Amino acid sequence: MLSFEEATARLQAAGQTHVLRFWSELSGEEKDVFLDELSQLDPEELSQHCRAAAEAASRASGEGERLDTHMEPVAAEFIGSVCKSDKETLKQWDDEGILQIAENRVAVLLLAGGQGTRLGVSYPKGMYNVGLPSGKTLYQIQAERIQKVQELANEKNGSKCTVPWYIMTSEFTLEPTEKFFKENGYFGLDPSNVIMFEQRMIPAVSFDGKIILEKKNKIAMAPDGNGGLYRALVDNNVLEDMEKRGVQYVHVYCVDNILVKLADPVFIGFCVSKGADCGAKVVEKAYPAEPVGVVCRVDGIYQVVEYSELKPEMAEQRHPGGELVYSSGNICNHFFTRDFLQEVAQKFQGQLKQHVAIKKVPFVDEEGSLVKPTKPNGIKMEKFVFDVFQFSKKFVAFEVLREEEFSPLKNADGAPVDTPTTVRRSLLAQHYRWAVQAGANFLDEHGNPITPKLRCQYPVLLLLTSFTQRSL
Repeated sequence: MLSFEEATARLQAAGQTHVLRFWSELSGEEKDVFLDELSQLDPEELSQHCRAAAEAASRASGEGERLDTHMEPVAAEFIGSVCKSDKETLKQWDDEGILQIAENRVAVLLLAGGQGTRLGVSYPKGMYNVGLPSGKTLYQIQAERIQKVQELANEKNGSKCTVPWYIMTSEFTLEPTEKFFKENGYFGLDPSNVIMFEQRMIPAVSFDGKIILEKKNKIAMAPDGNGGLYRALVDNNVLEDMEKRGVQYVHVYCVDNILVKLADPVFIGFCVSKGADCGAKVVEKAYPAEPVGVVCRVDGIYQVVEYSELKPEMAEQRHPGGELVYSSGNICNHFFTRDFLQEVAQKFQGQLKQHVAIKKVPFVDEEGSLVKPTKPNGIKMEKFVFDVFQFSKKFVAFEVLREEEFSPLKNADGAPVDTPTTVRRSLLAQHYRWAVQAGANFLDEHGNPITPKLRCQYPVLLLLTSFTQRSL
């Protein structure tokens, strides 16, 4: 632990000595806690962070950079599709993915996010029960899908395999997540194959570049965004663990998507067969102005362009057949090789763009009283997981059906979209389609057959595979 003199010297070097203004009022225990927190801050990194946050916030208040003139859609040869591919090709990709899983070369990595504040709860979002008949939480649904894909690979290849589950939490969510998994027996998974680790926390900064104090002896901290994954892989020796297990391919996804297919064999097989080091699942945008990022190329480099960076006339461009030119909506569902993750972590993670989030950050004023601001007063800097596309040597995109693979939980009921009600309906509707495609018949209240309307169909093998996941 640092001494008070060492902490003072570090803060002086970073221009942040104001955080010690209540030092004389602290108890011995409070001082020890504060020194322990300060010892984790590198003065050079802290100085750069505070300066960059203030500069980025200043830029964000002006006219954003327009990328329209530099953009072009992902070339057709780098896009796979569930609906536009024939059944034999889909089966080949599925077989390849199952083989890689059976050979213990595939892991899944969950970006578990923070607390479910927008849902109106204080616990991690993965612990949320959306009101399914079974009462299953997001974590349980995902754990059971891992179990099922392991079983399918075992049956098909006649050997026992493991799909390790890496879960990135924040400082606030690690302990409750660990407790929840232990209380639920890891939902039938081997605890040694469920690896939890924390992402970094970084200081919130005022508009003039000063660290914000949350308490007299505590800095206001926030997770560094899901792009903090790459630093966290190094800090927690996760890549070394993957190497020991023989993992070569990693499926990365966000916790809130109730329809996510973990270690999806078709997606894994497509990416492996294309020799990709980085891949992204995308869905067709519902309408031109939908507030979702678009996977495309800018100056020949793959990236996600946010909807706010597109002029309406660009967003509304269409091909002669009527399809949107920029239709590849990003759903934060990615494929990476372990070698690619290693390269990003070692060479490029420091180059990732810092995104500005202007927030209302509770703080202590000059008298030491807690203030809950009524308007934004601070800057939280975030990195995004998809900002590594630019470093890929072979990037691919894979288009899937929204109704089959994307229904995120973000808001409490009462909001128009992405609520417990909408995601519950999405999952129940999906299971209805699976039942129909497996040969079931449904009747209305008068006993008349209901004619199903399905956009496209997977091969029967893949349908039955999905149906047996039984995630209700």
